[in-house]
Amino acid sequence: MSDIKPYKIAVPGARLDDLKQRLSLARFPDELDGADWDLGAPLADVKRLARYWQERYDWPAVERVLNEMLPQFTAPVQCDGGFEPLAIHFVHRPSPVKTAIPLLFIHGWPGHFLEVSKILGPLSDGDGVETPAFHVVAPSLPNFGFSEGTRKRGFGMEQYAETLHKLMLKLGYNEYVTQGGDWGRHISRALAHLYPQHCKATHLNMDNADPPSFLTNPRLALQHAVTPYTKRERDGVARSEWFSKEGRGYNLEQSTKPQTLGYALADSPTALLAWIYEKLHDWTDAYPWTDEEVCTWLSLYWFSTAGPAASVRIYYETQHTEAGGMTHERMRAYSPGVKLGFSHFPQDLVVLPSTWGADPRRGGVREGARERRAFRGLREAERARDGCQGHVR
Repeated sequence: MSDIKPYKIAVPGARLDDLKQRLSLARFPDELDGADWDLGAPLADVKRLARYWQERYDWPAVERVLNEMLPQFTAPVQCDGGFEPLAIHFVHRPSPVKTAIPLLFIHGWPGHFLEVSKILGPLSDGDGVETPAFHVVAPSLPNFGFSEGTRKRGFGMEQYAETLHKLMLKLGYNEYVTQGGDWGRHISRALAHLYPQHCKATHLNMDNADPPSFLTNPRLALQHAVTPYTKRERDGVARSEWFSKEGRGYNLEQSTKPQTLGYALADSPTALLAWIYEKLHDWTDAYPWTDEEVCTWLSLYWFSTAGPAASVRIYYETQHTEAGGMTHERMRAYSPGVKLGFSHFPQDLVVLPSTWGADPRRGGVREGARERRAFRGLREAERARDGCQGHVR
């Protein structure tokens, strides 16, 4: 434990000055008459936010609040296979309850560790009897936030999972559960496959499953074939189809040419603003973002240790995982012995029919008594976060 160090965010003044200068020199594109969100982030919104970020946003004040509010640490973690040691940044709030459940809270893109801030109290302050209690660990993924990034190719799902697993062991948590959406969902599934003796349960949002087949799950396949979709499921299918047709352009670019995109993200805060703000708008169920909230979100990418371009490489590495590795197909498969629970949010990006993620024996997800308490606490916290901070995945 001696190599676990307390951490305080401390962005140098020179970096703040550089940000303001870059924003002051921004060149904006023109815009078609009648342009709306279907074409991307509107010009008026991006101009307003860029001006606010340059002239009114007070990062030092936000930095002080984050340092006071969140118990932050760093610890060195090294993956096998010749990867360099990385200083991993994380929030850690143990519960006073001895029987509390160690919880690894895993963000995605364009998320970060701050997503845990408004549910940290509810998760760690339970009594362990009527209300579940958790020892909460919320890391910045490698290449994100205030964690270091790798310079070596091939840092994929296995390495993200290995990093977080070793972090939990370093903290003394030999057994733990996870919660994740977006990349947090994928990493949770990778942990379940790679470390089933340690990762005891995973709680996911943003559905990730294949339709049931008559070959593997005949009962569910029959149920899926003969049972009409509910309105919620029909709306979910429509939402998923919209995302597939109109919202996945970023994914294709980041999965194929992350370096090319990286020049814009690293050099232009305005490009970073437009690239991420579009997702904050489209993925958060009409959450009323304030300009300060948006600029804080962006600043955690702009001031990140590895730089904003590093965060998109996870897409390329996962897309180019070789057969036998932690591919998308493998992560969709069930991990025997690791409990699995879903929160089903209507405005997630992929909203699948309920039969796709059900237990083939019971028509529901397998949960033991301890896992039911854990999942109940996570679902309650997810609902709280969804209502007070938006729902970014």
